[in-house]
Amino acid sequence: MTVSGDNSETIDITPTEMIFEPILEHGVFRFDCSVEHKKAAFPSVSFKNIKDREVPVISHNVPAYTPTCVCLEEKQVVTIEFSPGTSFYGTGEVGGELERTGKRVFTWNTDAWGYGPGTTPLYQSHPWVLVVLPTGETLGVLADTTQKCEIDLRKEGIIRIIAPTAYPIITFGPFSSPTAVLESLSHAIGTVFMPPKWALGYHQCRFSYMSEKRVAEIAQTFRDKKIPADVIWMDIDYMDGFRCFTLDKERFPDPSALANYLHNNGFKAVWMLDPGIKQEEGYFVYDSGSKDDVWVKQADGKKPFIGEVWPGTCVFPDYTNSKTRFWWASLVKDFISNGVDGIWNDMNEPAVFNTVTKTMPENNIHCGDDELGGVQNHSHYHNVYGTLMARSTYEGIELADKNKRPFVLTRAGFIGSQRYAATWTGDNLSTWEHLHMSISMVLQLGLSGQPLSGPDIGGFGGNATPRLFGRWMGIGAMFPFCRGHSEVATDDHEPWSFGEECEEVCRAALKRRYQLLPHFYTLFYIAHTTGAPVAAPIFFADPKDSRLRTVENAFLLGPLLIYASTLNNQGSHELHHILPKGTWLRFDFEDSHPDLPTLYLRGGSIISMAPPHLHVGEFTLSDDLTLLVSLDENGKAEGLLFEDDGDGYGYTKGRFLITNYIAEKHSSIVTVKVSKTEGDWQRPKRRVHVRLLLGGGAMLDAWGMDGETIQIIVPSESEVSELITTSNERFKLHMENTKLIPEKEMLPGEKGMELSRLPVELNNGNWKLNIIPWIGGRILSMSHVPSGVQWLHSRIDINGYEEYSSTEYRSSGCTEEYNIIETDLEHAREEKSLILEGNVGGGLVLQRKITIPNDNPNILRIASTIEARSVGAGSGGFSRLACLRVHPTFTIFHPTESFVKFTSTDGTNHEVLPDSGEQLYEGNNLPHGEWMLVDKSLNLQLVNRFDVSQVVKCIVNWDCGTVNMELWSEDRPVSKESPLEIEHEYEIKSFP
Repeated sequence: MTVSGDNSETIDITPTEMIFEPILEHGVFRFDCSVEHKKAAFPSVSFKNIKDREVPVISHNVPAYTPTCVCLEEKQVVTIEFSPGTSFYGTGEVGGELERTGKRVFTWNTDAWGYGPGTTPLYQSHPWVLVVLPTGETLGVLADTTQKCEIDLRKEGIIRIIAPTAYPIITFGPFSSPTAVLESLSHAIGTVFMPPKWALGYHQCRFSYMSEKRVAEIAQTFRDKKIPADVIWMDIDYMDGFRCFTLDKERFPDPSALANYLHNNGFKAVWMLDPGIKQEEGYFVYDSGSKDDVWVKQADGKKPFIGEVWPGTCVFPDYTNSKTRFWWASLVKDFISNGVDGIWNDMNEPAVFNTVTKTMPENNIHCGDDELGGVQNHSHYHNVYGTLMARSTYEGIELADKNKRPFVLTRAGFIGSQRYAATWTGDNLSTWEHLHMSISMVLQLGLSGQPLSGPDIGGFGGNATPRLFGRWMGIGAMFPFCRGHSEVATDDHEPWSFGEECEEVCRAALKRRYQLLPHFYTLFYIAHTTGAPVAAPIFFADPKDSRLRTVENAFLLGPLLIYASTLNNQGSHELHHILPKGTWLRFDFEDSHPDLPTLYLRGGSIISMAPPHLHVGEFTLSDDLTLLVSLDENGKAEGLLFEDDGDGYGYTKGRFLITNYIAEKHSSIVTVKVSKTEGDWQRPKRRVHVRLLLGGGAMLDAWGMDGETIQIIVPSESEVSELITTSNERFKLHMENTKLIPEKEMLPGEKGMELSRLPVELNNGNWKLNIIPWIGGRILSMSHVPSGVQWLHSRIDINGYEEYSSTEYRSSGCTEEYNIIETDLEHAREEKSLILEGNVGGGLVLQRKITIPNDNPNILRIASTIEARSVGAGSGGFSRLACLRVHPTFTIFHPTESFVKFTSTDGTNHEVLPDSGEQLYEGNNLPHGEWMLVDKSLNLQLVNRFDVSQVVKCIVNWDCGTVNMELWSEDRPVSKESPLEIEHEYEIKSFP
């Protein structure tokens, strides 16, 4: 059997069926390789109640699908096979497509700034696959291990999971729907914490708002411009030298006064805490932690591990130990007294600077609680470090005030972390690709048990354009978690920072969200009590419909369907909307705009809405309540509204009101009334505005008092048809006359210019490249489709595949605007190719031809030259000194299992390891025309072949999560007759 990326390697060991027993409830089974493996498995960290995984239940059912297993070299390889036409989802926080068939994911929490669609791993680990069968029946597969895990979905209908022995597989189902599977999963791993209502408003963040004064300015501008918002965030610059639990006395001298100002203006404040604690005697956090012996230890189990993060040299709390968690929670409790409303845990993968692995050594020692696994090395606890930090933070906020619900946001997490924290999709980029990808990422997290998530709206890294930001706000306002955030040294990214047109779209988008807050809050109550997702892919409306399974620009919020455009020059109304079966009626808030999503309500549904307040604190129970009604084909509809104090735990003691509204049409009259209620609250005295959707945006209105029967007289069919036609025509005319947010006119080299154009794509089915001619002709990303690996991914302005024209790092060639001289991308017979060239000064031109030959599509070929085009006669026809320097920056997915390998011209074999820093090879040590970047975990190698007559020097430079494999030509003057040339190629091969 094949067990890894090497499709030619066959293991002679015959797989055996795993033993099973029913656990937890009907339809849930635990599988182990053997009785001995079951005894050897570590305790579950994902299960809310650890005993639920260990205690069998009485059942006469047998599993519909039984995994097989093979144990090989201390790895347990599990395989589950399904019929063709099966679709895979889940796998937690992942980039790329929604449907995961054909992908491979690794779980190893990693600081992944600027990740791409093929980057794996990312910040969180969810060893979980949601399996949708061709019939629409659904089941879930959980590999219950905290260790590094490979989830291989590259073969249709086959799940292969590889991780260190021994771990159990837990299956849920098959059940009739994906929602039923997620509800069953939640009975094991728990549901999302019930968020305070203010946490569902809009959050404004930046790295960083540098002073109390700036924070107050931001808050006041929101109110002055009447843009809804509830939360302002404080990144690490509020601290004294990045020391956690301290404040900079010059820039944040009075946090309590700041908190009072924000609270009086309807804002909450969320403050960041990182795990890295500065190693500094006299710093109270370090001193108390050292006294209590709470730090992660080095491999000797005695000395604290020291790593560098923002404050400099740091120690790291060992959250696997209850003593440490209580110590941290006590610090959080005291910190809350500054007026802190919520806490943001960042860098908790844990991230460590200046190391290739980007984290602490795997042989560090944790003194874990027995119920978590006891004393183990870091490789065992790495993936749950962030979750346990979030748990400690959550418990600290609980200690501070038992009458308020904690709010914690965490970057790193593990399956089950939704019990303690919300999450976001990490350090994304201000690109259209990341906008599109953010929808699938939020949905995948929801399909993996984490419903409270969202991206950094507008993108964290880089500068958004007005249209990109406005479009992202339109979509982001419909995500479960809604926060704008941007990186230091970027342009301002507040809603008013991009011109009046963008500001107006942002205001409209957030007004939509605030009007829909009763619906959002109800969805979260349902998620908290049942495990159902908040945002779901549209195939949830009809799992049998294969058309819906790959739709990536639409999603459901209960019965509410959001359709959005993620293409620069296309409005949402110009999309082809694939709708599930049944009735779906379009509506808006009299705010339709090409940059805002199109909204539909499923027939048979009623959702509740509120007036568009500026913050949650303005909502009152006496506000007018709007019921949006969409009848099904039988003339009926129903909906649920949950109401409570919006904070605290009164809802667990009956202090709430759940109202079931129903609507039914008899003859020409639609009657809307309350059918059932739950909870101890009395119904508020308030008006109800019923809006009956007819189709095409047309509505009928009626008013009444809540709790009373309200009736609407429906006109004749011809009159209804006329209303719908008129509404559709009005909508069409409005959208034709409403233009997309204009893009700012930019000059070459100006900030933001990089986003005004789209990369050129070179794609032959094996290789997929994105190239940006206007900044150095840079290859921005380089993905090998068959292996599912994105070997190269960079930000727009640096790294990626660059070429220079001299020996200096980032000399001419890497930033100039290149022209496309020739392209053959669409109908190429012999090859797909692109030729670019750029003026690098001194009469020199750097030309690059990128080719993928059709007769050998696994080869990516690059031929580059520096030519003298206009060298003055006075120089004898020769240019300045020039050196063609090829400088690709490859992503390292598994630093401890990666190396560069080659045989030099003198026959010596070399292996260049990540801890070797920068190494230079020339003369007899030069690679003999070929060198390889090897990833043993992937069982793959990226082979780079070149002409040794053109290359005089090769350099390997390992950095934090990356490696450069540089090719240098000789350094000499160039004439028209003697250009510098380097021709080389890349190929992916199996290893060994």
